[in-house]
Amino acid sequence: MKEFDVKTKIYFGEKSLERLSELDTDKVFIVTDPFALSSGLIDFVTTPLEKSSIKYKIFSDIVPDPPIDKVISGVAEALEYKAKYMIALGGGSAMDTSKAIRKFATKIDGNFTPKLICIPTTSGTGSEVTSFCVLSDAKNNTKIPLASEDMIPEEAILDEVLVKSVPPKITADTGMDVMTHAIEAYVSINNNEFSGALAEKAVEICGQFLLRSYSDSNDAHARRKVHIASCLAGLAFNSASLGLNHGMAHQLGAQFHIAHGRANAILLPHIIKYNSEISTFSKSREVYPSCVRKYCNMARILGVSNLNEVTTINALVSYIQFMMTQMSIPLKISELGIVSEGEYMEKVEEMADAALKDACTATNPRVPKRSEVIQIYKEIW
Repeated sequence: MKEFDVKTKIYFGEKSLERLSELDTDKVFIVTDPFALSSGLIDFVTTPLEKSSIKYKIFSDIVPDPPIDKVISGVAEALEYKAKYMIALGGGSAMDTSKAIRKFATKIDGNFTPKLICIPTTSGTGSEVTSFCVLSDAKNNTKIPLASEDMIPEEAILDEVLVKSVPPKITADTGMDVMTHAIEAYVSINNNEFSGALAEKAVEICGQFLLRSYSDSNDAHARRKVHIASCLAGLAFNSASLGLNHGMAHQLGAQFHIAHGRANAILLPHIIKYNSEISTFSKSREVYPSCVRKYCNMARILGVSNLNEVTTINALVSYIQFMMTQMSIPLKISELGIVSEGEYMEKVEEMADAALKDACTATNPRVPKRSEVIQIYKEIW
């Protein structure tokens, strides 16, 4: 027996942030990043709160790849303030930190059960509707994926006004993160009809609007669409989970601090070829892995369906690489210029071992061998 549900109530569209003025509380605990404070984005949250005389305390000690010690600090402040609601404003790091803060705070004090409202300021992670969060262990250069039903936010607010000022580079990285979430959830061994429908719609929207959103930050319609696509993809992978792409990307982030969406984008064409067992030089055959049909359907949705399975998979890979090139995302790790070949290759085996243990890898449509993961890491250099 399978099941599917959406535990998060989603507010979206014009003036959706007005929902904050309706909260039945006298104070809230806000988790956000320093950029939201310096850029004034925080005002979009505090203004409706002040309108209803709701007090607030801000915790902004947030950094990319949130480390455990930051979570511990946030837990202490949340327990001291004890607000009925927690509001997370920011990208994946702020939302993941808020989920962990709430989870551990309620473990410490069972009478403290705040509701969590996530408000994303980037269109990529989908964290506002998922049970997942990723923390980092800086001491050991590892990422710690956590998954628990009690980390799912009660509410999410999607307002494109918060993503209007996102720079092109971040729009590109997070947009490709959406594509990867949707495609991985679609071919996951835990996929179902409901997650599949959400993944299909997310990819359709990205195909139509991601490049527009990247090219023109003032294109409010495109920004709104990609923001919703991010949430749809989040709902898809919250149900179906992900795959080897994310398992490997987590290690690139942990070892070399490569932006998560960028790491996913670089890996995606190689993972599609690996899972489908189709490359540039493949010949047609009678039987293909079951994920090939799904990849071919994604190609059809993106308008690049071709003569047969081999040419269609190659067209899908080429399309993804075309999008990356259009958005100035490098196709190889070496093009990032952040690590030498020797330093990178020295970590390949360690990353492969960690990727195989990563929770996301368990639902990949093809069971990877250590030697194969090592080979993919070498290919993307």
